[in-house]
Amino acid sequence: MIKAILFDFNGVIIDDEPIQMRAYQELLSAEGVEVTDRDYAASHGMDDKTFVRAAYERHGKKVDDAKMHEIIAAKFVKWREIVGDNLPLFPGIGDFVEKMSHEFALGVVSMEKGEQIEYVLDKAGLLKHFSVIVSANEVSACKPDPECYRIGFHDIDLFRIRQGHLPMTHSECLVIEDTVPGIQAARNADLPALGVTNTVDAEPLRSAGAGAIAKDLRDWMPESIRRMF
Repeated sequence: MIKAILFDFNGVIIDDEPIQMRAYQELLSAEGVEVTDRDYAASHGMDDKTFVRAAYERHGKKVDDAKMHEIIAAKFVKWREIVGDNLPLFPGIGDFVEKMSHEFALGVVSMEKGEQIEYVLDKAGLLKHFSVIVSANEVSACKPDPECYRIGFHDIDLFRIRQGHLPMTHSECLVIEDTVPGIQAARNADLPALGVTNTVDAEPLRSAGAGAIAKDLRDWMPESIRRMF
C-alpha cells in the first residue's frame, strides 16, 4: 500500500518546459549555439549544467564553467521575467497536492535547482505540503540514473520514521513523472511510477515502466492511488 509520493517538478507541478526552452534558445543562440525543439526534448531529465554542456557539444564546442554558470543564471532571470506573477501551474495541481497530503507523505525529486523549486512552491502556497525536496543541488547524476530517487526514498522514509511510522518498502513509495528518463529513474530505483501525459504520450511512458498512466491528475484520488498501486 502506498504511503508516500515523490513528485517530479517541471512537467508535473509546473507547466514551464516551453518557457525554459524559449529562454535557453534565446540565450544560447546569442552564443552561436542553436537549440531545436527536438534537441530540448532529447534533454529531458538533465540538470541545467548537463543541458548547457550538451548543447555546446552538439555544435562541437566546449563551454567553460564561468560561461556555463552565467548562462544558467541568465536563464533563471529570463524565466522570472516571462512568468512574472502568473505561475504556469498545471490546472488543479494545487488541489491534487493538498488531497494527497492528507493521506501520504509528499516529496519533490527534480533536476531543477532547489532555490527555484522552493520559490515556485512557496509562491503557490504548496511548500507546506512537501516534507522532502531533492534537487540538482543534491545529486551528481541526471535521470535516468536512479540516484535522485534513491535519495528521495531514503529522505522521505526517514521523515516518516521521525513521525513515528515503521520503515517503508520501496513498493510503498510512488513516483509521479512525465518523461521517459524520469520513469526510468524511478524504476531503476525500484519504485513504482505513475506516468502523466503532460509532456510525452502514454505509450513511451508505459514502455519505460510506468505502472499506470494519468491523462489528468485531477481525475485521481488517494483511493485511486491505493487501488492501482
